Amino acid sequence: MLKRWVAALALAAAVTNIGAQSQPLSIEDLFRPPAHGAVDISRNGKYLAVTVPSSTGRLNLAIVELETRKGSIITSFRDYDITFFRWVGNDRLVFSVDQFNAPAMDRTGGGLFSISRDGRESRTLSDPVKALIAKNQSVLRGYEFLRTIPNNDEEILVAGNMRDATAEDVYRLNVKTGRATLVTATRPTRTINWILDNDRVPRAVLSTIKDTNTVIVHYRKSEDAPFEELYRFDSTKPGILVPIRFEADNKTLLVATNINRSNVAIHRYDPEAKKLADLVFEHPRFDVGVNQRFGRAGGVEVDPVTDELLGYSVLGEKTEITRLTEAQKRMQRALDAALPNTVNTWRRIRGDLYLVQSSSDRVPITWYLFDEGKRSLEELFASRPWLTGGRLVEMKPFFFKTRDGLEILGYQFLPSNRKPGEKLPTIVHIHGGPAVRADIWGEQQFGFREGQLLASRGYAVILPNFRITPGMGDKVYYAGIASVGRQMVDDHEDAAKWAIEQGIADPDRICISGASYGGYATLMALARFPKTFKCGIAGLMVSDLELQLTSTAGDTAYAPAAVDFWLNIIGVKSTSDIPREVSPVNLADKIKQPVLVYAGGSDIRTPLEQTTRMVRALERAGNPPKDVIIKPEESHGFAKLENNVDLYNRILKFLDASIGAGSKR
Repeated sequence: MLKRWVAALALAAAVTNIGAQSQPLSIEDLFRPPAHGAVDISRNGKYLAVTVPSSTGRLNLAIVELETRKGSIITSFRDYDITFFRWVGNDRLVFSVDQFNAPAMDRTGGGLFSISRDGRESRTLSDPVKALIAKNQSVLRGYEFLRTIPNNDEEILVAGNMRDATAEDVYRLNVKTGRATLVTATRPTRTINWILDNDRVPRAVLSTIKDTNTVIVHYRKSEDAPFEELYRFDSTKPGILVPIRFEADNKTLLVATNINRSNVAIHRYDPEAKKLADLVFEHPRFDVGVNQRFGRAGGVEVDPVTDELLGYSVLGEKTEITRLTEAQKRMQRALDAALPNTVNTWRRIRGDLYLVQSSSDRVPITWYLFDEGKRSLEELFASRPWLTGGRLVEMKPFFFKTRDGLEILGYQFLPSNRKPGEKLPTIVHIHGGPAVRADIWGEQQFGFREGQLLASRGYAVILPNFRITPGMGDKVYYAGIASVGRQMVDDHEDAAKWAIEQGIADPDRICISGASYGGYATLMALARFPKTFKCGIAGLMVSDLELQLTSTAGDTAYAPAAVDFWLNIIGVKSTSDIPREVSPVNLADKIKQPVLVYAGGSDIRTPLEQTTRMVRALERAGNPPKDVIIKPEESHGFAKLENNVDLYNRILKFLDASIGAGSKR
């Protein structure tokens, strides 16, 4: 067993040990910025970089000398938070900016900047989105960090659309002077997702065919060789093949594929013979490497500096990590013993020193310094120390069966003071997307926050995945094709029935909630299953599917591939074929339960017209919403802390009156 000891850093926040669920969690504590956002170590292992809230109220960059523990903040952004950074050698860093809690599609940050370790030299390498818009740039061009370069303290490799708005190139970028050298002078059209070999040469890339869901995999034998097509596939169907990295021989590719499989796994691929080779890593249930939508699904764990392969991970019920060598396995066992019931990852700093990141459903991300020689583990930074000390409840995985036989993963949050067998007022929270893996064990996303907040106030919260959720294997994902508004909504009721059967949910006090697709699902479930769901919270909603895919008030109609994908999962050939009965605006007369709705006035993903039409339809049907919350300055999600506080105070009031202590039963 490792010896654990804790020493406070100059920049570390004090930790207050609060008893388990001694009081309800505050909305502010769940939605405010972290005390420490991210940590990285310089190449020589002497300096830590960490993001911390500065006097501006934003997450800014601080440098801590590891030996002396002395630190200083070197940036002073007032309008942005630093959300990504990397060391370039030992004396300089690159970083990008954004706004904490801003919904992904609404972010005006990005850009790429460099700064010296002492903060005296800085440079804008590419502007963030907000600055480009202010300059009336019709095309948003910029760089995105790809990799550092061994033994090079001034240059990095970046991807950028500087010469073609529809394609990414690779550039060698000097972070001190800002000079960029094009590396991919010849390449396919509409390129995305470059794969570099072990010499940092771009040798594999994906491309797309305009206005379709067709993806092409390209490869070249060497830096001077022409690109050739390896494989093409329809991303909406089985048979994907996505390059991940080159093996040590610089010839063999590791790819994520579900060709002739029931889920995505990692295989070797011979690009010369254009043949799939042996299986490298798989999971019997979950996808690995990428999911069917090419999002996160665990995969290879790699040291970001040395490129050493450290193992494989799976985003399963909980995150699972498999190490490769016996030394790596011993290290993992030691850390898991010292930090039990957490997901622990690490990278070598120098010699016997390692930087460790640890987190779980009940312990927010914490960083440690591990000295293998001394067998000591020192806490460096805690991301959200105010949520430690037993303040969070378990995010417990479960599987439920749908009425047509699918077995799907979900999560439950129960109050810490629940008595055995006690049936509770319950909220079934439906994630957005719908084709995203939104809820991952221990990660503080939308569903996690709502689950923790409501569980601390006596509610049970169920977070079910459902067909079309990627990462769960082909059977679950492809069952979502042609199921929107029908079998997909059946899954939501099946999750509620599971909670009833388990003795968790009081069958007379179940509410359904969600945002974006989750808002659509809430309204559909209220209309179709009035005996199961007694109230609904519908945020950022889609109420009219045909309008959503055709209206110029939103961004979907401008993306033919997105429209095609939606038609696919609805199960029709054109927007005019969409059945009336799969749009909630046409079912308002069937919704008799209390409803709360909320929206952002500036939303272009699900425009405000979707909410206002549904509100009017409910009013005409004689069941106006109990509360309508519209924040003009918000978009597809609420970013401002004060708006989230107002939203959830009103949601708590609504739930109390509908299924809580204030409800009439």
